[in-house]
Amino acid sequence: MNYDLGDIVEMKKPHACQTNRWEIVRMGMDIKIKCVHCAHIVMLSRRDFEKKLKKILEKKGEE
Repeated sequence: MNYDLGDIVEMKKPHACQTNRWEIVRMGMDIKIKCVHCAHIVMLSRRDFEKKLKKILEKKGEE
């Protein structure tokens, strides 16, 4: 999948706040994602992120 900084993604499992929308806030060796609903931040290795990613909901700049 082709994802970039600022994209909104859906993960396979929902967050504890029952929302499944995450914004990518940092990319590198690790990827940092922030819950859109409660602003909780999680850092995952790129490999774990790609394994847990379900789909890209919104690309940055697309409204």
